[in-house]
Amino acid sequence: LEKGRVVIFGAGTGNPYFTTDTAAVLRAIETQADVILKGTRVDGIYTADPEKDPTAEKFETISYQEVYDKNLKVMDMTAFTLSEENNLPIIVFDMNTAGNLKKLILGDNVGTLVTNK
Repeated sequence: LEKGRVVIFGAGTGNPYFTTDTAAVLRAIETQADVILKGTRVDGIYTADPEKDPTAEKFETISYQEVYDKNLKVMDMTAFTLSEENNLPIIVFDMNTAGNLKKLILGDNVGTLVTNK
């Protein structure tokens, strides 16, 4: 981190009842990370589950409050609330598409960005 390099953490907390999402957000806050990258099976946040609802519409950007208001399932609420309270943006992207992580690291617009707006 001191050398300004990209660092990727991959682990849980080792504690029951705490998800890997919560572990990721905790580590991101501790290390003053710029963003949480949430890799999933879909390419962002939608109005409904796009794997079940073909009419679901994708959000390019969305605020934390909009996620709450629309009752969207982004990640567990503990992790999501910690991100919001610490003004830590989240990018939800498709982890199964080759090259997506590299695109994100290089600054390309991939997935959906969640911010406090």
